Amino acid sequence: MHTRSEPAEREPDTSARPPLVHELLLVAGLFLVYKLGRQAANGHVEEAFRNAGHVWSFERAAGLPREGAVQGVLLHSHTLVQAANTYYATVHFPATLAFLVWLYWRRPRHYVWSRRVLAALTGAALALHLIFPLAPPRMLHAAGLVDTGQAYGPTVYGDTPSTDSMANQFAAMPSLHVGWALAVAVGIVVATRSRWRPLWLLHPLLTLFVVVGTANHYWLDAIVVGALLAVAYAALRLPRTPVRTHLSWAPVPAQNYASPAYARSGAQR
Repeated sequence: MHTRSEPAEREPDTSARPPLVHELLLVAGLFLVYKLGRQAANGHVEEAFRNAGHVWSFERAAGLPREGAVQGVLLHSHTLVQAANTYYATVHFPATLAFLVWLYWRRPRHYVWSRRVLAALTGAALALHLIFPLAPPRMLHAAGLVDTGQAYGPTVYGDTPSTDSMANQFAAMPSLHVGWALAVAVGIVVATRSRWRPLWLLHPLLTLFVVVGTANHYWLDAIVVGALLAVAYAALRLPRTPVRTHLSWAPVPAQNYASPAYARSGAQR
């Protein structure tokens, strides 16, 4: 008997794909809750700046490098700093959305897992935004950093953070830019088999360079979101794929050569 196992990547397991309308409503609902939650966390200006001072002091006591060292690299080139601002403003949501769409159609089982991980990570981040409002380093006078978005453009934030109706600028902790980028990279590495897939890890590394260099996040924002993501992966494990086998021909019943009946028939012959 010969068996043949189909490669896991040859065709998507459509039985694991949830209904499209259900997923669209679910993702839209989660996004709306997140945006409303961030708006609810806005306005804690004094607390956000006080926490920023604590984070800055903790990083220096812990021996973490200054964010200004990364920003210094960007400021050497006007083109480079504008490219970093553009990356920060335009890649975050589209890359994550494209990742989910691709998984939905090509790797449905991985899609459900990654969607759950992203939802858990975003929910934990929202809770931390509410508990620990934090002004980004571009607002902290002690950091001595340039607000590259305002200085060079483009920027996604308003001129007055306390009245910005489009985004909560005091939600630096943790960095979902880094968290989502890392989840995308890990999701692609797990869902594919290409030998080049580890290169996707450059996405979160580049994102980390951008968010720190543009003074939108501290190192600690990335460290915390990495820890939250690790907890999400530990709690939400990827289900095992059932192995499907295909028979090349019908199996022939095996003869039991040791049975008494076979011995008698052989003796008669």
